[in-house]
Parts: sequence; C-alpha cells; structure tokens
Amino acid sequence: MHKQTQLIRTQTTKTNEMEHSTPLFLSSSFTFDSAEDMRAAFAEETDDNIYSRYSNPTVDEFVNKVCLLEGAEAGFATASGMAAVFNSIFALLKNGDHLICCSSVFGSTYALATKFLPKYGITCTLVPANNNEAWLAAVQPNTKMVFVETPTNPQLEILDLQWVGSFCKQHNLIFNVDNCFATPILQNPIQFGANIVSHSATKWMDGQGRVLGGIVVGEAALIREIYLFCRNTGPSMSAFNAWVLSKSLETLEVRLERHCKNALTIATTLQHNKHISWLKYPFLETHPQYHIAKQQMKMGGGIVCFEVKGGIEAGRQFLDALEILSLTPNLGDTRSIASHPASTTHSKLTEEERLNVGITPGLIRISCGLEHVEDILQDIEQALEKTGG
Repeated sequence: MHKQTQLIRTQTTKTNEMEHSTPLFLSSSFTFDSAEDMRAAFAEETDDNIYSRYSNPTVDEFVNKVCLLEGAEAGFATASGMAAVFNSIFALLKNGDHLICCSSVFGSTYALATKFLPKYGITCTLVPANNNEAWLAAVQPNTKMVFVETPTNPQLEILDLQWVGSFCKQHNLIFNVDNCFATPILQNPIQFGANIVSHSATKWMDGQGRVLGGIVVGEAALIREIYLFCRNTGPSMSAFNAWVLSKSLETLEVRLERHCKNALTIATTLQHNKHISWLKYPFLETHPQYHIAKQQMKMGGGIVCFEVKGGIEAGRQFLDALEILSLTPNLGDTRSIASHPASTTHSKLTEEERLNVGITPGLIRISCGLEHVEDILQDIEQALEKTGG
C-alpha cells in the first residue's frame, strides 16, 4: 500500500464494540488478570500497558503513524514540542558532553542550549547554518550530538542534510533534527542519516491550533533511552491530545498541499513589494539555499518570511494593520498567522544577540493558512501599505 493509505488505515486494535473510528482510551492505568501478568508487564516481558505515563493505546497509535511517515524504528510522544526537543537532547547527553547546535534555531531551543544545558555540565557551541568550516572547527573530543532545524524558525535557512549527515557519521555524532517546519510529508531526515527526529505536533500535525504535543522518533536504541528517561520524569502526551493528533495526521498531506500552494503564491507575489527589503521562501529561486531545498524537500512549506522596511516600529505597525491574519504565537494552523519576532519572541535578547541568530528588526513570519489565497494576500498588502516603511 502507499504510505498515505497505510497512515489512514493504521489504528488501535478494534474493541468488542467493533468501532470504525479509533476510541479514546482515557485511563490513567490498566488492570491485570493475575499477579504474574502484572509482574511480566513490569519486567517488560510483554507489551501490556501499565500506566499512561509509560504508554497508552491512543498515544501508541499516534506514535506508530509518525514512525510510518518518518521511516523510523520507534518513537515516544511528549506533552509539547519543547518537551520533545529537551528530552531528545537531555536523555542522551551527560555531564561533560558537548553539543553542536545550529545558531538559527527556535528561541526556546536557543535558550535551552545556551542557558539550561550548561547548568548540568553540558556545553554547547552555536554554529551558523551553512558555514561548513565552522561546523568542522566546532568538533571537540567530548562532542556527542549535533542538533539542527531545517527550515529554521523563523529565518527559513535550509541546511544540507546530506552534508550534515556525512559530517555526523565521520565524527560518530548523534544527528538530531527538528523537522517541525517541513513535517514528514515534505522531508524525511532519516533518509539523510539522521538518528533521531523531533516534532512539535502542535503545529502542522494538529493543524487547527487545538492541542499541544511533541514527538521524538528514530533508532530504536536511542528511543529506548529517551523512553526510560521520560517514563521516570513524566513529560508524556495526554491520550486526548494523541487522539486529536492521530486523526489530524490522516489529512496532513492534503492540508500541506494547500498550505504550500498558498505560500508559494504569496511569496511570488510579494517578493518585489516596495515596502519590504527582502523575502525568503525555500522554493523561490532567490532563496540562498534554493537548490538544497529542491533536493531534500517535496514542496517549500507553509511559512514565508520577509523584512519590512522601517525596523521594529514598522513591524509593530504591520501587525496592527492586519484585518484577517491572526496575531498569535503559533503556526501551522488552518488560519493564517503573522508574527514579529523582534518585538515578541526574541524581544528579551539584545539587538546584537538577535542579529547573531538572524532576527532582523523588521522580520515578519507568515504562516500561510487554508483561506483563499487572494484574501490572505489582500490583507498582507493593505497592511504593508499602512506601515510607512
């Protein structure tokens, strides 16, 4: 069967009720017929569910679907995307280890790498996305892992996964990829040598801004370590959220096609707008890593970013002038969303720090929704006219 058919047909085993839609298993724990059955479950001699912090049938269905999409051996679902990122790193590194991280990553990931990991004796070197010499120079005797996003959030830089995969293999490093922006529909990092892949399922996987969730998938031996860590620290995904996300995955491919089509149309139309100084979209030939994006992505994704002339104040004016697009710290929704990182998510950084990670003063990130593309464009264009940039 085609992967999309397998995805839709992957379900929890039917109960005696013979339901067509997967039921929601809202249970904190599970029972056993005998002390021996319970002992065997705790000894992991069986796959029986014990406690929903460890596993749950509804959560397992979601995990199995993402593993299918990513081509992964195993996975573990978490309460949020950042829980997935944190546990994919912290469960596999220890005091004295060194992490190499792409400098242009999501703000919370940047804070995790630079502020929190060092508290536990894990050092980090931030490296520009496409500076191969800097990547090679960053390797230390105690380096254990490389963490990247591609496309990056919000700058839309594209890393060459083939090159990074070879680099990690050469130096015996765990290759960890945040694949949130591309989703497993558009890109499969495991094909390029990634050992583990993390997602914020809150974004495109849900697709309607309803629930939080995260997931880590990859090599079974590494996921086993992450599972044991999470089993004891408790960042598990709720059964309800998994139920929502599992159903959402069945329409992910169809939704992504529309998101990407809208984004490409918007990017193509706006790239010469007089109120912006530059625009980035992975499948525009003007993108610095266009050829890499075309090699490793099936479509360009649903995010467009551009620089409004006039700096931070113009960015604020742009947001205030929007009439349809939502102002919210999320993306991947059916509804289009605009954000201005310099005055919101990255406002606590100094200007120098923002520039070092690619956050320019007038940077606007547009998450293109499923509305009619002409309506999205009209709202963006009228807001640009009012910025005065």
